[in-house]
Amino acid sequence: MFGTSGIRGPVGEEVTAGLALAVGRALGAETDRVVVGRDPRESGRLLADALAAGLRECGTDVVDLGLAATPTVARGVAWEDADAGAAVTASHNPPADNGIKLWQPSGQAFDAPMRERVADRVRAGEPTLASWDALGGRTAADATDRHREALVDAVDPARGLSVVLDVGNGAGGVTVQALQELGCSVETLNAQPDGAFPGRPSEPTAEHCESLATLVGNSDADLGLAHDGDADRTRVVTADGDFLSGDVMLAILGRAAAEAGETVAVPVDTSLAVADHLAEADVDVTRTPVGDVHVAAAASEPGVAFGGEPSGAWVWPEETLCPDGPLAACALVELAADRPLAERAAAVETYPIRRESVTVDKKERVMERVRERVDRNEPAEAVSTLDGVRVERERGWFLVRASGTQPLVRLTAEARSTDAATALLADAESLLAAARAEL
Repeated sequence: MFGTSGIRGPVGEEVTAGLALAVGRALGAETDRVVVGRDPRESGRLLADALAAGLRECGTDVVDLGLAATPTVARGVAWEDADAGAAVTASHNPPADNGIKLWQPSGQAFDAPMRERVADRVRAGEPTLASWDALGGRTAADATDRHREALVDAVDPARGLSVVLDVGNGAGGVTVQALQELGCSVETLNAQPDGAFPGRPSEPTAEHCESLATLVGNSDADLGLAHDGDADRTRVVTADGDFLSGDVMLAILGRAAAEAGETVAVPVDTSLAVADHLAEADVDVTRTPVGDVHVAAAASEPGVAFGGEPSGAWVWPEETLCPDGPLAACALVELAADRPLAERAAAVETYPIRRESVTVDKKERVMERVRERVDRNEPAEAVSTLDGVRVERERGWFLVRASGTQPLVRLTAEARSTDAATALLADAESLLAAARAEL
């Protein structure tokens, strides 16, 4: 039911009002007060209503934030003195999808045991409902202004920078307000919330942000920024119109956030370029499974100053343990005001990286065979099974990892030379082929 990013799937098939009602009832079994918000998808209205109804049936009070960025919902749990938060969103997924992501008062998403408790109650289907005179209430609240204030307080003024912000027809309008208050001149793209995402697909990839890159590159703008549908992700374009890779962004943001002796949390598929760039400042990396939930959990540990995923999720633990796209946007503007992002990116040495996805039946069994073969043939100190199987070689590394949502096994290989990266990907392909042949 729950993946690491909560519940997500097609509306009317996997995600229904009945499911939202059941999740609300399950969550209501252990809460007294819950914050609820949603992204602009039209289905979010009925799902939020059903979720709130389930909570109220169990005697839980609901604080309804209405249309709000997911990081606003996550921060709002503590601001509203609530026990949990629920964001009705499918984040960067297509408009036909929707979902529910649950948040703790710390701003961290529900961890695996917490998600499983809710799922167990949904499967059991035996909610404890309140009596007619003990139903929970539902009040409206606006946490967006407080989020804006927190963003403005977190960074220095931007000294009149010109910014183009592609809101992606999503819930990230708070970023516009914060940047303007910080002294930026802001031009927007796709600023009208619309859950059909007519301006571009919700995920802010290089391909989807071509209009942003073209506009920035052919104007006097200092940088361009892009959010996904619920604004938990942020990507960036330099003044030259170059869309920066997530690994380069992670290197830049991590270097700025961490001091010597501190650590940055990164997923296992992160480029060597990040570790190398941080090492120049005596900053270490700690690797996590793929998923912003895991990065945030690692960022909560002592000595970890920052966490990030190359997909565009960025976590500053001193501010909040949720990926906060608007905060990332403000942080990038602050950095650009001090030194152009193109110069910062040029200081990050990048390496050849190869990726491939292979359609695989019975991916769990295939991955078991991959692990067995690696255990037999690779030195133990060179192998990590934190998420999939990562093998370190003198020339670089490769990762064989099953997709969490699709019948795919993803292969990644990176080295400091093109030939070595190609050879490592071939090793990963051979390993996967041999594992599949054993079934």
